[in-house]
Amino acid sequence: MAESGIDYSSLFAKNLPAASGRWGGFPKYNFIGGHNNPDEIPVEGLIEASARVLRQDGQSLATYNLSSGPLGYNGLRDFLVEKLAHYRQIRANSDEILITSGSNHAIDLMNQVLLEPGDTVITELFTYQGAVNRLRKLQVNVVGVPLDEDGMRMDALAMTLGDLQKQGVRPKYIYTIPTIQNPTGSILPVERRHELLRLSAEYRVPICEDECYADLIWDADMPESIRSLDPSNHVLHIGSFSKNLSPALRLGYILAPWEVLSQMLACKNDGGTGALGQMVVADYFQNNYRAHLDQLCASLKHKLDTLVKALQTHFGDAVSYDVPPGGIFLWVKFPEHIDTKKVEAAALAEGVAFNPGSDWAADPDAARNYLRLCFALASDEIIEEGIAKLAQVFRQETGVPE
Repeated sequence: MAESGIDYSSLFAKNLPAASGRWGGFPKYNFIGGHNNPDEIPVEGLIEASARVLRQDGQSLATYNLSSGPLGYNGLRDFLVEKLAHYRQIRANSDEILITSGSNHAIDLMNQVLLEPGDTVITELFTYQGAVNRLRKLQVNVVGVPLDEDGMRMDALAMTLGDLQKQGVRPKYIYTIPTIQNPTGSILPVERRHELLRLSAEYRVPICEDECYADLIWDADMPESIRSLDPSNHVLHIGSFSKNLSPALRLGYILAPWEVLSQMLACKNDGGTGALGQMVVADYFQNNYRAHLDQLCASLKHKLDTLVKALQTHFGDAVSYDVPPGGIFLWVKFPEHIDTKKVEAAALAEGVAFNPGSDWAADPDAARNYLRLCFALASDEIIEEGIAKLAQVFRQETGVPE
């Protein structure tokens, strides 16, 4: 192929992120990302659902947005109304729900509507990398609030809000993952949820409740969602079908007042979220939702047990962690002097990929001795072999474990 005569790099916009490398496939021991268990993708059920919706309503694919309008497929929004009422105690109607191309798309639209450079957003100190990266790209100030084993500390949040108010700063929103927090796996107690709403009202700062992992609980009671406790529309509620079904489907949603949704729709210029995926998910989950989740959670719990046993075998007391009651991640703490980012390349050279803790924090230094392991994708054998190799790499690079 002939080389281009144009130096495109001279035309690039300023302040671009580092360029991506060419895709070379997944590492053999892949503990990164938010992948799901491939054995629990209901292939046959999705095939049957696809055939049904195409026979029943396939001709509607001839138009953008189907005939449901820009908020998304009516059948999927109706399913969400039922699901949110039954499992999250949220009373909503379908016109308050916007279907998006994954939960990140919902975050992007929310940010586009609410944020300008120089604004401030409060997050948990350890939090979702994608949310923090988006805020930094928008030149927004990110203020992290410390967590404990039960999630965001309300005393620390109150102090943060008070300090910002003294500086004349009103944050645009508080971003929280209260139910199976990413990366820690904690669940915010209901008392703290009420206190969070009280602080939101006192300081007039809305809450973004990201519940992408709330369906994946097996060792704890599911508390009421923050949105269900909110009588005053202080909460924008985000969810996803990536973790309870398939990341590759790229389907998420946001529940918000029409005042917000109408502005999001004005910014949503993608021609509509993929319609066939919406139709298939709505059909499949209408009759299979609970049974599918029960099976998925059982498989994820088994994988987590396998991971914990492997860490005990190969790392012993050199690392610590709180075993989460659900989700797909384990947040692992190393001794204070270790920077896991400095071990990342050596591990990858041995085929082991992990997420350094500094990538998952509002303040990278606060998490430099942590790492995050996703256990959903790997088989039991890969988990056991991968953790053994990871321990070997850390021993060579840091002396831990001894």
